[in-house]
Amino acid sequence: MNAFTLLQLGSATAIFIAAASAAKSWALESTPGKVVLTMALYTVGNLLMLRLIKELGMATAFSLSAVIQLVAVNVVAIAFFGERVGTIESVGIILAIVAVALITLGPKLSS
Repeated sequence: MNAFTLLQLGSATAIFIAAASAAKSWALESTPGKVVLTMALYTVGNLLMLRLIKELGMATAFSLSAVIQLVAVNVVAIAFFGERVGTIESVGIILAIVAVALITLGPKLSS
């Protein structure tokens, strides 16, 4: 994975985090502008994901994006929205990270 691909992945993640935050904000106070912003951010994030799928393959691109978003969204939810993650949810997050590590690194480690 080259630096440009990592930059795209980071950009897509940042956009999806902004979209998730906008969605939470919309859920707390529904306004047309917030829903439009949320939809626009998700659209841009998905367009970036299309490029990543082309470069990395679908399994790797979505797996990496999913686990990075999983961790980042939980950090934002806890830090900015005061949400709590229970023990079972924490174990699920850890297992998801391990699963994506195996999916991403597995082919390289087994060859």
